[in-house]
Amino acid sequence: MSATATLSHPAPAPVDLVALKARQQATWAAGDYAVIGTTLQIIGERICEAVDLRAGERVLDVAAGNGNATLAAARHFAQVTSTDYVGALLDRGRERAAAERLVVAFRQADAEALPFDDASFDVALSTLGVMFTPNQEKAAAELLRVVRPGGRIGLANWTPEGFIGQVFKTIGKHMPPPAGVKSPALWGSEARLAELFPGQRVSVTRQIFHFRYRSPGHMLEIFRTYYGPMNRAFAALDAAGQAMLESDMLGLMAGMNRGGDDALIVPSEYIEVVVTRS
Repeated sequence: MSATATLSHPAPAPVDLVALKARQQATWAAGDYAVIGTTLQIIGERICEAVDLRAGERVLDVAAGNGNATLAAARHFAQVTSTDYVGALLDRGRERAAAERLVVAFRQADAEALPFDDASFDVALSTLGVMFTPNQEKAAAELLRVVRPGGRIGLANWTPEGFIGQVFKTIGKHMPPPAGVKSPALWGSEARLAELFPGQRVSVTRQIFHFRYRSPGHMLEIFRTYYGPMNRAFAALDAAGQAMLESDMLGLMAGMNRGGDDALIVPSEYIEVVVTRS
């Protein structure tokens, strides 16, 4: 055996996507995402405009959270089915739909194994939801499967460069993500979308959502309490780690603030995606 022989390394262990999904489900059930979600309602309204939604169309909202796109579509007289794998978030959507007297069907469902027949819907929507699935290829394939040929898939995805992309990068410095799992922020890149939806017509428009809070401290308090990924990150760290994460998050928020000394206004880039099913 020569001195220059290459040492062999064991292949990395495959990612246990079932266990990972269970952890993610617990993460999104932590806190109360609906408190954050209601501030993002305009994104749901915009995606319905982007797909040129029509009254009477069959619409599936995937990873719907507390129902921003669901409610927007129902207000346009679509036949809406709202799904999420966190039952508590669907309950929030039910409450909102009832308050507005909107007719919506709610069903707990996994975005990677949608319990619907092929070509069941004219439109599938997901605002800041399906991008967090652990098996990205499977989730994209399910969206295509349940939409009829000629139908549309409307997505809103945070970009890697935008504020929320930076939030996850900051959290990752303190709580590294599982090895072998693709970043959710990849759904915010046109190159990755081309891989996920090959052979489909994909239209991408860059948009900005503005987070509006009283101060960096106020925003951090809300996110730390109610936003599952940040809630769980703080819970997993000791006091010193929490202090470091807090410092980094406050620095990120302050650095991106365009509201001056009187308020926090943080622009966060996302992409609005319309996939036309071939």
